[in-house]
Amino acid sequence: MSRTIEPGTVKQALSAHAAIGLIAGALLYIVSLTGTVAVFYEELQRIEQSGAPEMASITPGAIQRGVEAVLASEAGKPRTTHLYVHLPTEELPRTTVTTDTQAVHLDQTGTIAEPEEIAWSDFLVALHYTLNLPAIVGITIVGILGVMMLALALSGVIAHPRIFRDAFRLRARNNNGVGLADWHNRMSVWTLPFSVAIALTGAMIGLATVTAYAIASSSYGGKIEAVYAPVFGGEGKPDAAPAPVPNVASALAYMVRNYPDVTVTYVTLHDPMTRGQHVQIVGEHERRLIFGEYYGFDASGRFQDKAGLSDGKLGQQAAASAYQLHFGTFGGLPVKLVYFVLGAALTAICATGTYIWLGKRRRRGIDEPVLYSLWHGVVIGTPAALLITFLARLLVGNALPFAAIFWLVLAAIEVFAFVTQRKKQACEQAPAS
Repeated sequence: MSRTIEPGTVKQALSAHAAIGLIAGALLYIVSLTGTVAVFYEELQRIEQSGAPEMASITPGAIQRGVEAVLASEAGKPRTTHLYVHLPTEELPRTTVTTDTQAVHLDQTGTIAEPEEIAWSDFLVALHYTLNLPAIVGITIVGILGVMMLALALSGVIAHPRIFRDAFRLRARNNNGVGLADWHNRMSVWTLPFSVAIALTGAMIGLATVTAYAIASSSYGGKIEAVYAPVFGGEGKPDAAPAPVPNVASALAYMVRNYPDVTVTYVTLHDPMTRGQHVQIVGEHERRLIFGEYYGFDASGRFQDKAGLSDGKLGQQAAASAYQLHFGTFGGLPVKLVYFVLGAALTAICATGTYIWLGKRRRRGIDEPVLYSLWHGVVIGTPAALLITFLARLLVGNALPFAAIFWLVLAAIEVFAFVTQRKKQACEQAPAS
């Protein structure tokens, strides 16, 4: 015997369906907005810690002294598995050494100057990469959002055959959402190449990471480095027996002599102060989209090989190019400004797209003012929460739990929007006295 589903049940199901769509739209909006702001990651670091020592360059000898000083400061602690040295660049003219337990700035002589304190900038990047969730969970969700963004961009073009023909046609009046839809469609056309590139590279980075974790778990005993080795180079055979600090200065001097056109940006020490240690240098190649080439050296600073990101297989070069294309770090400040403007437009497309979707539902007789209010809260609350966390960083300090503050502020704004709308509905439905 068939049962009739009550209209109230159907309405609740439709509302739940719409709420799920709203959550997906909110996450896409947050990822787009944070990615736009994170274009200026290096500049934000300089604002956040304005007193850190800066320099146009630093000598190999000074870097060697800094590495030795940092490793000496970790005596008695668990041995770090990796040590990273960020060398001065035009965007971030600082020398910073990072280990498993600390990060410090060096002055130009290689002396440890002060701890690195860029917790807000790192929070922002983590919010964009993983939504502040556990790494594998967050990056999976963000990778899926990249696929969703790509599908929305392409399907939007297919669904509107005249979208290119009407690329500059705008109906200013907002008649049943027509004006808003026009702006949404026009911005979608103007930013289409950018949107496709950002969505595609974002999906590649996110889902490739998830795939690598899955392959590592099933075939390499959980060793993620073994999965990446064919593309980015291997780690080498470990040997935990003690050894002196590696000769980083010699490796850097080799790069100056033999690769004068390559700009060295990073030095990585793998398993430092063990017999299995080796040095890896990242060098940027001018007028290339790759983030750099890996140059490998032994502990004595003798050159061994390079990974092939600059001249190896096409897949290697494509993988190494995805990062710069996604983050806009390949052309200095002019490219960053272009990425910021286009990113802001993409964020606006995400915001208006949900407004248009809710408007269409309302015109079909499914009026949901609560969802409208919640979406207003997302659109206004996300930048407000980011601004509040940034001001808290400047006024209070580096040790604040920025992720918790951001999500609590955003949740409070959503609760306020929900309660306010409910009270408004109650007032409208109350019988007149």
